Amino acid sequence: MPELPDLALYQEHIETRARGRELRGIRLGSPFVLRTVEPPPLEFAGRVLEGTERIGKRIVLAFDGERYAVLHLMVLGRLSWRLPQARLAKGTGLVSFDFDHGCLQLGESGHKRRASLHLVRGAAALAQFQRGGIEPLVADAAAFAAALTRENFTLKRALTDPAVVAGVGNAYSDEILHRARLSPFKQTHALSAAELQRLHAAAQQVLQEWTRWLREEAGDRWPSKVTAFHKGMAVHGKFGQPCPVCGAPVQRIVHADNECNYCPGCQTGGRILADRALSRLLKDSWPRTLDDL
Repeated sequence: MPELPDLALYQEHIETRARGRELRGIRLGSPFVLRTVEPPPLEFAGRVLEGTERIGKRIVLAFDGERYAVLHLMVLGRLSWRLPQARLAKGTGLVSFDFDHGCLQLGESGHKRRASLHLVRGAAALAQFQRGGIEPLVADAAAFAAALTRENFTLKRALTDPAVVAGVGNAYSDEILHRARLSPFKQTHALSAAELQRLHAAAQQVLQEWTRWLREEAGDRWPSKVTAFHKGMAVHGKFGQPCPVCGAPVQRIVHADNECNYCPGCQTGGRILADRALSRLLKDSWPRTLDDL
């Protein structure tokens, strides 16, 4: 799922290409992508794009007259910039925002259609999409600590919960926890003041560094390599590969559609965390430390 660095890049490129431009209309490739019918798409025709916002993992296109198009890409949704009136891709093209000089299109690969478009009128209607999570690049260390310790969650859950932290998902939470040298299963109420400070610094460093790196990689081109797996990541998607810091083999825990990647050398004191399914299957054969592994 595109996270804060990816969405920030999308925002920058949308504004570079379309800010201040009049929208000719909205074309729907699938009626199911549109989750609200008031105001209708026709009400956006002729309105000027004033800018973009980000609410958690949603991108908001802000048009004059307080009309907003709220896009949630979910896991497989991606944005592209096409030539004027370009056809929506058959089967995957969901919606097109048409301008005179080009069009912004949302497509979604795979068979499930989870990406969504909400059209809303007014700031009050837009506010309903706020989940309450703090913005990690804006919050100071005290606000960050207060948000994380409001309830007692594992660190992995806290960082990916939009009611706690906005814009962070599976991939960058792995990178943040590795940078902070903290176990993904450590409880938020068990964090010391020094650990909270370290986690806050790691979150800001990782998100800023990756936003800058993705910006440099794309340059003036539309960001087409939006993925949760990057060669330069330390642990996410690196199962079995050596940690770039200590050399220990990166481990993972898979649950449903998500996986948690961590370094036992840097984050858990050499302990191999139990996988819900595999560790039960292997029982006494499950390696509990790096030496066992």
